[in-house]
Amino acid sequence: MNYMVFEIGLAIGLIALAGLLSAKLRFSVIPFYILVGMAVGPHSINWWHFDLRFIESAEVIEFLGRIGVLFLLFYLGLEFSVGRLIKSGKSIALGGTIYILINFTLGLLFGWLVGLPMLEILIVAGITTISSSAIVAKVLVDLKRTANPETEMILGIIMFEDIFLAIYISIVSGLVLSGSTSIGGVVLSALIALGFMLLVLVVGRKSVPFLNRFLQIRSNELFLLVIFAVLFIVAGFSETIHVAEAIGALLVGLVLAETEHMKRIEHLILPFRDFFGAIFFFSFGLTIDPFSLGGAVWLSLGAVLLTLAGNFAAGMWAGHSAGLSPKASVNIGLTIVARGEFSIIMANLAKSGHLLPVIQPFAALYVLILAVLGPLLTKENKHVYAVLDFLFKISAIGSKKAKKAETQ
Repeated sequence: MNYMVFEIGLAIGLIALAGLLSAKLRFSVIPFYILVGMAVGPHSINWWHFDLRFIESAEVIEFLGRIGVLFLLFYLGLEFSVGRLIKSGKSIALGGTIYILINFTLGLLFGWLVGLPMLEILIVAGITTISSSAIVAKVLVDLKRTANPETEMILGIIMFEDIFLAIYISIVSGLVLSGSTSIGGVVLSALIALGFMLLVLVVGRKSVPFLNRFLQIRSNELFLLVIFAVLFIVAGFSETIHVAEAIGALLVGLVLAETEHMKRIEHLILPFRDFFGAIFFFSFGLTIDPFSLGGAVWLSLGAVLLTLAGNFAAGMWAGHSAGLSPKASVNIGLTIVARGEFSIIMANLAKSGHLLPVIQPFAALYVLILAVLGPLLTKENKHVYAVLDFLFKISAIGSKKAKKAETQ
């Protein structure tokens, strides 16, 4: 018997209950969505008399989750603009380089210290380097921080990460799956990805007067159909040239944010963002096997601590280079600490290449911990900054006393 419609209805009901519980507890909703997905996924205990566990509807829910990522990034782009991005170009490039350099180096070092083979080290470094665009977008929107001065840097780092991801996946997939890779192919892939992003931003900005006239559509139904068509076509085409579809959605949002129809688009798209975004995090939870996590606990905790340290250092350095305040710089590191969809992609690559089986549970537990910690730390950024500021002052006082004692 086909239970697909019932399974999807049940999934939506569970997502709603998770949201109500998080609202009651006044806690970030993202971890609740992920945890409820884990609890009822195909790898979990059979809670249901008919052994449903979202097996028949798994592919449909996964696809709805992919749509959720598109809406999350598209909406985030609407809250920003191409103009602001261009003005911050140099600082974003520098901040992105700093972020990748610190976190990727720490990832390589971590893999080497725990004694992993070379290919596994490369996979682990990829897992620990790239932030979750979807979670970052959700956090920025939920906490109403899209207008904050550090948001430009955060978005820039996300886009910079995607360029790095395009290059890195090309290299690692060649090594893992075939044992070799073409340098020329890797360079070409990176240039295509960068060229596509620049083309969309430049052409899109030049096309704003045309878009203003073209989008003068009275019917909300037709208006949404046009917006959805552009969003899905650009995002889908992005994926064909090895640029993450989520970044394609972000680019569309950045362009449309320049038009006089931005407020109307934002108003109409909001329910779709919330609905499909919730399904994305639930679908991510469905992919995690809770019974495989035990063997990777210490490995995951070590990586989490290293990532927290790396993000703090990268955020402070990138923020300082952009002339941001220490508080805004701390916010950068906290906001982009969450890991998600890209880390899972790297773990799946390791599975396809028949690498050490510990990589899968390591990635799942690592992502889950940071998916919980990331939004929590970002929400409580004032308290985190206060603690760090206090520790810094104590350290400074101690340093002064030590110097004074030396001179006496």
